[in-house]
Amino acid sequence: MRDLVEIGMGRTARRAYELDDIEIIPSRRTRSSKDVSTTWQIDAYRFDIPLITHPTDAIVSPGTAVAVGELGGLGVLNAEGLWARHGDVDEALFRLVQATEDSDDPAAAVKVLQELHAAPLRMDLIAEAVKQIRESGVTVAVRVSPQRAAELTPDLLAAGVEILVVQGTIISAEHVSRDGEPLNLKSFIADLDIPVIAGGVGDYRTAMHLMRTGAAGVIVGYGYTPGVTTTDSVLGIGVPMATAIADAAAARRDYLDETGGRYVHVIADGGVTTSGDVAKSIACGADAVMLGEPLAAATEAPGQGLYWTASSAHPSVPRSLVAEAVDQELDLRKLLFGPSADPRGVTNLFGALKRAMAKTGYSDLKEFQKVGLTIRG
Repeated sequence: MRDLVEIGMGRTARRAYELDDIEIIPSRRTRSSKDVSTTWQIDAYRFDIPLITHPTDAIVSPGTAVAVGELGGLGVLNAEGLWARHGDVDEALFRLVQATEDSDDPAAAVKVLQELHAAPLRMDLIAEAVKQIRESGVTVAVRVSPQRAAELTPDLLAAGVEILVVQGTIISAEHVSRDGEPLNLKSFIADLDIPVIAGGVGDYRTAMHLMRTGAAGVIVGYGYTPGVTTTDSVLGIGVPMATAIADAAAARRDYLDETGGRYVHVIADGGVTTSGDVAKSIACGADAVMLGEPLAAATEAPGQGLYWTASSAHPSVPRSLVAEAVDQELDLRKLLFGPSADPRGVTNLFGALKRAMAKTGYSDLKEFQKVGLTIRG
């Protein structure tokens, strides 16, 4: 039953919950974390941990994508980012770092990102980046925007991409446009031989529509990061993640019944900043999480401790700051698997997920989606 609240005469709003609003309830059974599996499989691709990287140049270079893959996750490179536009990415990143150091104005670094993204896309650079990932033997995944998906995908397939992520702040199966031919996501996906992950969405209906396009996975959220993303301030749009994940999981269940067995994965992208958030995302119904800012702390992250999302470079409506996230003191392995000396839940992210599953008596991710939840307060 939806919790509707009257906000004025004749106008109601639905009460929704963030991950911080809920808690996981221990069950009567516990088990050893050695008996817990965090493996996750989408289409033919199997991963040791339910991790997809947020496709921002702040945390994903070709080398980082390889490192994440070798550690059991899926690194997603932005095929419209710096590695697709600049032969000398180090110089581009140096300009960005200098902008943050030389000015207290948050717009200064955003302007530099906009300038860097004004450079034309070069397929030779994209192909070279994809080649570097492919030759390592890990799964190759790249992100494209809905606006450029049809244009870029043929060359990406030729380069060897294995999973395509079509991602915008908000994406729908039905985009109405007066200018040009809009992307027909259902036809687009039907013509491909590789799995497509699409998003973001924030409600049951949109998630269901995307599932009906043939997407292998649906991204819930738009990468909300406290102190970094500004979509709520700029557009007034927000996605309370606990409710959004649960709604998308309900759409997944109904779509499974509708199709007689086709399972679409739900991927949580937003508000996931600690290991507790990872666990609560899975508990709400996510199959995997898309991590951004937490990975900026890794020594392998190319952003030198800075964090931003792709929407920061939008030419007219930027929706992300370039934030000084953290000191880069840990490598990816310690960040993901520990050991940790930090009690804040910002390291050993997936070791802690295993421990949460063990403490509540669940042995795999699908079972853990059934764990009891309570609302804080």
